[in-house]
Amino acid sequence: MPSSTLHTWTHGARLLDAEHTRFALWAPDARCVSVELADGQSLPMQPQPEGWFMTQARCPAGSAYRFNIDERIQVPDPASRAQLGDVHGPSLVVDPERYQWQHPQWRGRPWHEAVIYELHVGVMGGYQAVQQALPALVELGVTAIELMPLAEFPGERNWGYDGVLPYAPEASYGSPDELRALIDTAHGLGLAVILDVVYNHFGPDGNYLQEYAQGFFRQDLHTPWGAAIDFRRPQVSEFFIDNALMWLLEYRFDGLRLDAVHAIDDPDFLRQLAQRVRQAVPPDRHVWLNLENEFNQASLLQQGFDAQWNDDGHNALHVLLTGETDAYYADFAEQPTEQLARCLSQGFAFQGHANRHGEARGEPSGHLPPSAFVLFLQNHDQIGNRAFGERLNQLAPTQALHAATVLLLLSPMIPLLFMGDEVAAQEPFLFFTSHQGQLAEAVREGRRNEFAAFSAFADAGQRQRIPDPNAASTFQASRPRAQSRQAEATRELYRSLLQIRRRELVPRLPGARALGCQVLAEGALSARWRLGDGSLLRIDLNLGPHQVELAAEAAPQLCFEYPPHTLKHWCQGQLPAYSVLVLLAPTSSPTDPDGECL
Repeated sequence: MPSSTLHTWTHGARLLDAEHTRFALWAPDARCVSVELADGQSLPMQPQPEGWFMTQARCPAGSAYRFNIDERIQVPDPASRAQLGDVHGPSLVVDPERYQWQHPQWRGRPWHEAVIYELHVGVMGGYQAVQQALPALVELGVTAIELMPLAEFPGERNWGYDGVLPYAPEASYGSPDELRALIDTAHGLGLAVILDVVYNHFGPDGNYLQEYAQGFFRQDLHTPWGAAIDFRRPQVSEFFIDNALMWLLEYRFDGLRLDAVHAIDDPDFLRQLAQRVRQAVPPDRHVWLNLENEFNQASLLQQGFDAQWNDDGHNALHVLLTGETDAYYADFAEQPTEQLARCLSQGFAFQGHANRHGEARGEPSGHLPPSAFVLFLQNHDQIGNRAFGERLNQLAPTQALHAATVLLLLSPMIPLLFMGDEVAAQEPFLFFTSHQGQLAEAVREGRRNEFAAFSAFADAGQRQRIPDPNAASTFQASRPRAQSRQAEATRELYRSLLQIRRRELVPRLPGARALGCQVLAEGALSARWRLGDGSLLRIDLNLGPHQVELAAEAAPQLCFEYPPHTLKHWCQGQLPAYSVLVLLAPTSSPTDPDGECL
């Protein structure tokens, strides 16, 4: 039975005691609203100021209900905590305190310890299957898992960004308590759990808000998904802030990743959300707030948010590894090495620089610590937004990819892996949905037309080869299966690097700052950081196919070399093709008293 210590939620059905529930719906366009229960009862809701309708009734946990709007349409609760069936079906009253936590003492992990593993719950088989996979991730050296969005979406197959009921965990993956058990087990293993949340739009199927609350949206501002959400209205902003607090307080997630906040034209809402989260979470608990933000708004990273996904870093690395310069990679076609150097030394490549359209993008970020940036070689977008979902191990030379992996896992930025990276997975990660009818056709054609900007798909006939997102076979092709021959060798590389990160870098990361990055040649650079204890970290990286000449010098402590014997060549003034050296100088190093060089 709920206790008074829980946050008092504004929207939806809130269990008051074992038998009674309070229902609240913001429906400013409705004349009358009632709660329709599965047993046939109809409970009139009382109109309240500012468009609210409320009632209290004898209604225990597990009861199914819908809202009847003006006796013309029955809709699910937009703040439904669980659905009986799909998004169009009845909502369920949920007791958020029924689950008995096994690790209530868990307080999270400091942000600088994060090694994040992004995964899709559906392709892994649901909440219970992910739970069973956790020990292997811990053994690898992962410290946090990040779940792609879980908000209830139409059908049983979806990336999660078509969610329409943000408070309800996707039923096809398991029950709300099975999700809690996954998080609980993770905590017992020392793993933090992050949730990807979508606050910039609702999916195209199953969102009934326009029927009774058009004020949720702005007619004067549009996003790629339709009318923008109107965060200026307190009822709307509270809907999403309460959602964030639900995941963090009731489900005990350790952090949130906010999807595409550049589509939220209201920085005040973002600052308010971060402030409310920090106020609600006990001071002894670690909670992480991360952003995806195409606008590179560095200012937000000093206003309650811990970090941003560094797409700039990924894009520069991708161009260097694959040579691809189509579409958005065109912004990195001319100076990818210089742009990667800027990312390693200053955070973003675009800090007000003009993009391929001649538009200024980004804010200065050199004052931020390396931990303000999440770096990755792959993620769901960068694999799944390819026509055939190919992974980097199928696009780049193996040695070059391994050298980039060393940079990823041993730089002071926060590393993120995508499921399968650690075993050189051969399965694609395709874009999949389970829409029906005209919407399915629109999504299918929209997906194929997205690739018109890519030279390989300029011809419409070529685009017809792109897998149909709605086909069950597209989803099945994305599921992890037997490991390749490369799997164990790749896993051992990741395991070794993460052991070094945990032993040598993590204790020194608080207070780390970049000292600069020198371009040595196309695809080759030397980056330096002063770590929190005063020691100096240097990474010399060559992603190119040619040896680079250097000034010969004596080496400080070696952390890692790839491939073997790279250090010997480095001491002779050579950085071989597809190689990387990670060097550490202690605080007392006489060769670099001012952090100017190693």
